[in-house]
Amino acid sequence: MATAEQIKALIRAHFSEDKERFITTALQLAAHEAKRGHFSLAHEIRNLIDRAKKTPPKIFPARSEIENLVLYVEPKARLNALVVDSHINKRLKQITKEYWQQDKLKRHGLTNRRKILLVGPPGTGKTLTAEVLAGELRLPLYVILMDRLITKFMGETAAKLRKIFDLMTEYPGVYFFDEFDAIATDRASENDVGEMRRVLNSFLQFIEWDKSNSIIVAATNNPQMLDKAIFRRFDDILYYRLPTEQEIKQLIRNCLGTFKSKKLSFKELLQEAKSLSQAEITEACKEAIKICILENRKTVTTALLKNILQERRKVYEKLIVSKKKE
Repeated sequence: MATAEQIKALIRAHFSEDKERFITTALQLAAHEAKRGHFSLAHEIRNLIDRAKKTPPKIFPARSEIENLVLYVEPKARLNALVVDSHINKRLKQITKEYWQQDKLKRHGLTNRRKILLVGPPGTGKTLTAEVLAGELRLPLYVILMDRLITKFMGETAAKLRKIFDLMTEYPGVYFFDEFDAIATDRASENDVGEMRRVLNSFLQFIEWDKSNSIIVAATNNPQMLDKAIFRRFDDILYYRLPTEQEIKQLIRNCLGTFKSKKLSFKELLQEAKSLSQAEITEACKEAIKICILENRKTVTTALLKNILQERRKVYEKLIVSKKKE
């Protein structure tokens, strides 16, 4: 049977909601039982843990209205997976540091950074940043489904928004608003609709009053569309851009891993990748790896990755030309 210390450790982990410590202790318990010859019990404990890992936490009753507004995503990425400039990396480390030492800040009348706005072109790492923050803070990641949040009925969108902010208080996590400009468009815009103006006013109030322990992350590709009042509601604003040559090299090394050829020519690859985003380069590397696996190759060659990057760049350039004509 379990030792007294293991039982106490399980209870402490449960009531402190420390999932990782709970799983670690449970695995130690399984190992302890296996050593005692209780193989069936040890196997059953491990199976229970495996099933629990695959089951996302429920933050609301099944089939409730709010269930259709929030998507749970299991955060797997960590900070070393994010290839961004050193300034953003430093700010993200500061956000996590303040979160873990928020009690120390509170003793001095200060609060940790909880409301983060991410700005930059598509594919530059904004969505991955939300996942990284959730992973580093050991919090669940909840993505707000904007297409279901916004409705044509007066007052309904604001009411749904209120429910999401209520969730933030009851269920701590990282709440991610992607395509944030959909609800935060400048109120002086000629295309502004009266109902969306009310939605924005509601959001400004909710985020101002929010005192939860959740992290709010909003992302936009179009900062020029945002209402000016939005910017002062956030504790931190991070600006993303296309990767530098050094970052492209790091990204390719990280993505290819053991599939990277020792003879890989970065000089040739940089020429094809310089106008592409982090996401596009990552997908190109994945495509190259898949080809290698299916063709029983051990490494990705310069020619293979260069051709894939070239194809993606041509598509990108066509899109740019098409937009200019419009």
